[in-house]
Amino acid sequence: MIYVILVAPGRMPYGTDMFWEAYYAHRGLHSRDQSLPENSLAAFGAAADAGYGMELDLTITTDGEIVVFHDDMLTRACGVDKDIRDCTWEELKTYRLFGTDHRIPLFSEMLDLVDGRVPLIVELKSTKRYRELCSVAAALLDVYSGPYCIESFDPRIVRWFAVHRPEVVRGQLAGGLRSYESTRFYQGLLMSAILTNIYCRPHFVAYRHQDAPHKLGLKAFKGLGGQLVAWTVQSEEDEERCRRWFGTIIFEYYRP
Repeated sequence: MIYVILVAPGRMPYGTDMFWEAYYAHRGLHSRDQSLPENSLAAFGAAADAGYGMELDLTITTDGEIVVFHDDMLTRACGVDKDIRDCTWEELKTYRLFGTDHRIPLFSEMLDLVDGRVPLIVELKSTKRYRELCSVAAALLDVYSGPYCIESFDPRIVRWFAVHRPEVVRGQLAGGLRSYESTRFYQGLLMSAILTNIYCRPHFVAYRHQDAPHKLGLKAFKGLGGQLVAWTVQSEEDEERCRRWFGTIIFEYYRP
């Protein structure tokens, strides 16, 4: 009983059914070979044109701009050995994604492009400046007319939205214990068992789908009215297995 109370969801805001009926393209509808790069305006445009929702990643530059980018380091995507959070927006504009002509977009540019056509899952990346990231991103979303929800691996970010934007649908990202090899064991244990729910009361949990079977916490969360989102599904076979547990799918490298 105590465990059930710990993992219980927050009260779902009214009128959120559109989030759970969509498929979400992971970092936009990008290609496996990155010729159409992840988290690029072209990938987001392709997803919106195809009618898919999309998941995207936000971080903050040293001069306070909110950009769409997944990694902390620019190495994999741009070939530059530097933390993106130590760069200015003017510097980032000179880099290109995966050897293409596409650049890192501003969050505001992405919102203008999608323009409310499909729902968004907006992931905010963990950073020491998480309060600033949350505040600036929330201000941009306050004036956006389309459907969106937010998620993060960082419970502090999910908690920020619970306190400052309680009307916004919020989600806790998590995975099995092996997903937290770089963290302290007790932190990984808390996260994998979604025990941080007591702190941030998410409306949904987005969980690494390979780790989900037989997770008591997920079963309890769903039974109490929380929504479950699967990341990241890469085939129709994986999707079929995920349907036992999850209502919503974040996908890549195939078209559901």
